[in-house]
Amino acid sequence: MTGKILVIVNTTGRQGASVARVAAAVGYQVRAHVTTKLSEKDGAVAKELRERKNITLVEGSLEDKKLVSRLFDGAQRAFINTISWGDEVAIGKSLADAAKKAGIQHYIYSSMPDHGAFGRGWPNLPMWGVKFTVENYIRQIGLPATFLYTGIYNNNFTSLPYPLFCMKLLQDGSFQWTAPFHPDKPLPWLDAEHDVGPAVVQVLKDGLKKWSGHRIALAYELLTPRQVCAAFSRALRRPCNYIRGPIKIEVSIPSGYRSQLEALEELFGKHEAPYFGPDMHAPVEALGLWEGYRGMEEYAREVFPLEEAANGLTWMN
Repeated sequence: MTGKILVIVNTTGRQGASVARVAAAVGYQVRAHVTTKLSEKDGAVAKELRERKNITLVEGSLEDKKLVSRLFDGAQRAFINTISWGDEVAIGKSLADAAKKAGIQHYIYSSMPDHGAFGRGWPNLPMWGVKFTVENYIRQIGLPATFLYTGIYNNNFTSLPYPLFCMKLLQDGSFQWTAPFHPDKPLPWLDAEHDVGPAVVQVLKDGLKKWSGHRIALAYELLTPRQVCAAFSRALRRPCNYIRGPIKIEVSIPSGYRSQLEALEELFGKHEAPYFGPDMHAPVEALGLWEGYRGMEEYAREVFPLEEAANGLTWMN
């Protein structure tokens, strides 16, 4: 595979950065698109990637169709994870069109299900629905593709007052997680930084003969919220309790994310719908791609305190 060009979009995100690191290490020439300057929020990641062998950063707006076209010139493979940088559907279609025109041989798109399409009265999650729309377009134009559906990131947890995955530090030193999920219903979990890269590289190695048009549920553990808290408690040697309750919004968030959280509370709280929908199940396929995953307890012990320290918190000292 040495010398093959792999295009990555959203390379400073957890998925894209993981793929870039692993792919470059095994010999791909990574063409990594970023939208942030080195001085901005994700600058540390962009700087790290820029300094790695076999990675070339391409900076610019994905609404610039000339840049999008150049992005795929001479490339053979692509890993695309769009986020809301504007009109995500238009950008997703533009990327797919450019990839097809350039003759990309294997296009891996990070998609998500549209629960509203299952006909069970479930609401659609707005930020997932746009991805599903782009997935359908990729299929319609005949781009040779595989679709990655990622579980809940272990890395979402923080003791900062962000909604849904706030692991709140109480005055007695214990942690408390409040969310609308059923306390005993398993959810699929994924350490995105650690495990997306190896899995995607294996999908590319297996090729379209195995994965053409396939949806892969990428999650390595099925844990209930109570089991998640038990893993945190063992790892941090502090009590950790789960409380089922409404999503609390205590900080300013974009209106689009607020709509996502409202729909999510209804979908997984009221309806207790399966995370990937009724027809996809983890972790069998994920384990077939990569067995060296980082589980929740290891994440909580080894990574969570480092991420907390990077956010200026000192409870672990």
